[in-house]
Amino acid sequence: MFIKIAQLFLSLTILVTLHEFGHFWFAKRFKCRVDKFYLFFDFLFPFASVMNFALWKKKIGDTEYGLGWFPFGGYVQIAGMVDEQMDKSLIDAPPQPWELRSKPAWQRLLVMMGGILVNLILGVFIFWMALIAYGKETLPITNIPHGLMVDSAAYNLGLRNGDFITSLDGKPVRSINRIPVEIIMNGINTIEGIHATGEKFSIPVNNDDRGRILKRMKKSNFVAARYIPRVDSVDNASFAANADIKKNDRIIAINNVAVTFIDEYKKQVVQNRGKKIEISLLRGSDTIRTSCQVAETGILGIYQVPMTEIKVDEQKFSVAQAFVQGIKDGTELIVMQAKQFVVLFTVKDAHQQVGGFYTMVQQMNSDWNWQQFWMFTGFLSLALAFMNFLPIPMLDGGYIMFILWEMITGKKVSDQVIYYANNVGLFIVLGLMVYANTDWLRN
Repeated sequence: MFIKIAQLFLSLTILVTLHEFGHFWFAKRFKCRVDKFYLFFDFLFPFASVMNFALWKKKIGDTEYGLGWFPFGGYVQIAGMVDEQMDKSLIDAPPQPWELRSKPAWQRLLVMMGGILVNLILGVFIFWMALIAYGKETLPITNIPHGLMVDSAAYNLGLRNGDFITSLDGKPVRSINRIPVEIIMNGINTIEGIHATGEKFSIPVNNDDRGRILKRMKKSNFVAARYIPRVDSVDNASFAANADIKKNDRIIAINNVAVTFIDEYKKQVVQNRGKKIEISLLRGSDTIRTSCQVAETGILGIYQVPMTEIKVDEQKFSVAQAFVQGIKDGTELIVMQAKQFVVLFTVKDAHQQVGGFYTMVQQMNSDWNWQQFWMFTGFLSLALAFMNFLPIPMLDGGYIMFILWEMITGKKVSDQVIYYANNVGLFIVLGLMVYANTDWLRN
């Protein structure tokens, strides 16, 4: 768990620092005075006057650079930026030349867009570099010899273990990892394919189905490649450590019920949780019989790996190809973020799947994996760009909304209106953050 938290902490630190630098750079470029540039908060966020102290600070020119004690985000304090923390008495004072509010609309727009632009560029840059270093892997449906194994949401739709999903709304399936995402985000209405018996199927999908798929996605994969397993290792602290089970054994029967595929093995083990079972093993050309207690959690303590060859397609990129693909992947991710926002209001109970830091920690690898770390950081950078662009007061998008209104109509929104709008926006954002970060209670 510590490694997961450390990866998320490093990822957010990089993104917050560079996001705030985007605002800082444009503010300095347009000769705005920047009073503070802090990583983390030097107060109890969001209460600017509570517990004010920094772990480290140094003033260079007009700007105080520091490291706050509250490890949650960071900020730049730009003179004349009207926000919920501004001294209200300053609003009635005339704007000074070094203040943001005295600058032309186009300059204020770029200052507020600075963080979003950095997140967009950074996300694409990370994808570009990752594609050069690691390439891209996909698992086409044609590379799965034994079809799919399905979770409870897929089973209740009508899918069965061993099925092949060939198309979604008539469009060919190219990667099984994309199947649940396509169904949820693109509003797929029909799943087409072939059962293990050779019978073709066409299964309708509605919004309630999408909601159930989305709910299960935190716990299972909806569909995954079906495979014949063999024993890789045994947990020394489990019941299986006392059974005669060795590396490369194949479990071929449990309580005289034949098991070939991993899903059949798991089904038999779960059905016998808390009981002692008889296991038949294939060891080389010999059949071995042993017994083992199943834990109450429905596991034996055996780690199994695919014996069947499942070929993952690996694509390598040149520098130029990776750049083009990075832009394509980044654009697709932004579009998917917009679709996800729509899903919140159109798919039943989708809001219950909104996650916060707990969900993000669970998505990190338990071992330090640089490829996974950078791909997650690139994804999070683009997600933050999208979220900050939402026209909610206090977020960058709220300021952008007011500035665009001024540029279109020629009428500047008063500082008083922006001030009070930001206070309302603060409560909206805090409410959303509290809801998102209680996901561990909802799930």
